[in-house]
Amino acid sequence: MEQNKFYALPKLPYRLKDLEPYISEQQLTIHYQKHHQAYVNGANNILQKLDKARKENADLDIKSTLKELSFNIGGHVLHSLFWGNLAPAGKGGGGKPGGALSDALEKEFGSFDRFKKEFTQAATSVEGSGWAALTWCRQTSRPIIMQIEKHNTNVYPMFRILMVLDVFEHAYYIDYKNDRAKFVEAFWDIVNWDEVNERLKEILK
Repeated sequence: MEQNKFYALPKLPYRLKDLEPYISEQQLTIHYQKHHQAYVNGANNILQKLDKARKENADLDIKSTLKELSFNIGGHVLHSLFWGNLAPAGKGGGGKPGGALSDALEKEFGSFDRFKKEFTQAATSVEGSGWAALTWCRQTSRPIIMQIEKHNTNVYPMFRILMVLDVFEHAYYIDYKNDRAKFVEAFWDIVNWDEVNERLKEILK
């Protein structure tokens, strides 16, 4: 019988110090190695719990188990996307997007500046902990901003995610204390627009 597979922490596409001064090595290390790893461990522990219960034909509180699984899987997937859509400033990070992404944002929002304003407002106004995401709706062929609470609330089903920004306090508390807006402002200097464009190209194939 084939062994079940589990989640694993992805390898970062840059060194832990490469996003400085916008994200410090200490902040990134704790965020990546502690917080993201915790979601990987949490999801895997629940999968093992489900495997064991099924093997033993034991009862589980399915409602609470699946709610916890959704939170942890969401945390793992969103963090994995987040690391990928960051790059060192001046070495792939920052500036403005080009290509198909630029065209799509111009068509939808009227200008990149308008998109940046709306995305920033989405990120700074998430209630509690959460994310801002740029998604793609296949049915309307439109880029749509999604404001996610926690890792799994207010998610648009089946929308493909192009770019995410983590605004849990664990993403910035060492560097920016409780100043979320300052962290969001810094994010624009390390966005990897090439990666975001590649994600869009995969969808448009």
